[in-house]
Amino acid sequence: MLMMEKMIMKRISLVTSGGDAPGMNAAIRAVTRVACSQGLEVLGFERGWEGLLTNTFKRLTPRNVGGILHLGGTILRTSRSPRFRKMEGIRKAAETLALNNIDGLVVAGGDGSLRGALELSKETDALIVGIPATIDNDVFGTDETIGFDSAVNTAITEIDKIRDTANSHDRIFIVEVMGRKRGFLALTIGLTAGAEIILVPEVEYPLDQIIRMLEKNAAKGKKSGIIVAAEGIGDTHKLLKQIEEKAGVEVRLSVTGYAQRGGNPTARSRLLANLFGNKAVELLMNRQGNRMVALLEGKTTSIGLEKTCKTEKPLDVSLLQLAKTLAT
Repeated sequence: MLMMEKMIMKRISLVTSGGDAPGMNAAIRAVTRVACSQGLEVLGFERGWEGLLTNTFKRLTPRNVGGILHLGGTILRTSRSPRFRKMEGIRKAAETLALNNIDGLVVAGGDGSLRGALELSKETDALIVGIPATIDNDVFGTDETIGFDSAVNTAITEIDKIRDTANSHDRIFIVEVMGRKRGFLALTIGLTAGAEIILVPEVEYPLDQIIRMLEKNAAKGKKSGIIVAAEGIGDTHKLLKQIEEKAGVEVRLSVTGYAQRGGNPTARSRLLANLFGNKAVELLMNRQGNRMVALLEGKTTSIGLEKTCKTEKPLDVSLLQLAKTLAT
């Protein structure tokens, strides 16, 4: 193993892994340009962890990352790699880093990608730094992740249009947003869209309570409404039928789906990408590995990679009550 204090950083690499998030390209651009300004070479492995398993990469320069700041997706592409989940794959990735004389690796992705980075760090001498980039915003240790704001705004734009139709037809709309396991996205979307009901995986909201809320709103003169539901709460088609049967109202379902992952990143997502990319290179230049870049109380900082991977980020459920109060 190399002694970290004697390592001279010469070449770093970058990988975007897992689900794409608006702002990943901005992060690629930031890491590349900051690193090159420090005299480092930058390699970008393609298709996530698969690029490390097949040694497929492109050299990144300040010029060939030009014109990507505003683009959604990732120019390095991404994928989910079952092979990398096995020790054989992790060791193969470590061999690829050694083969290419990689001193540092920046991993941009969500909680699964960061856990993969942690496992890889145990098999390689390369310093590894994570950048939280996921629309789910479920990574512990950072107040916000790259892409979250963009995904929220995409859904808000759709809900604003849906509400016009809901009001015109006196209908209830269930808007299903992404979030298989966590409700950060649904909660923020529901609160900022003025939804009457917000359903998240973390908090049980029984059918009879949903019906009572709709009846209470109807008694106040509300003839339409928006229910924002995270996909992880269950079968929204079934919920639609149950509400129609028990409440005697028209209900329609709209699924935002993968549109939330795409599109141009907002200014907020671009800003985070720039700040996180700069911080990631700074950590590597200071010989600090096994860290994740983070935003805490408005400041860019970092947290141990192991801590963020082994700790669950809490959902602020008090915001559900605030949303309910504001929607009366």
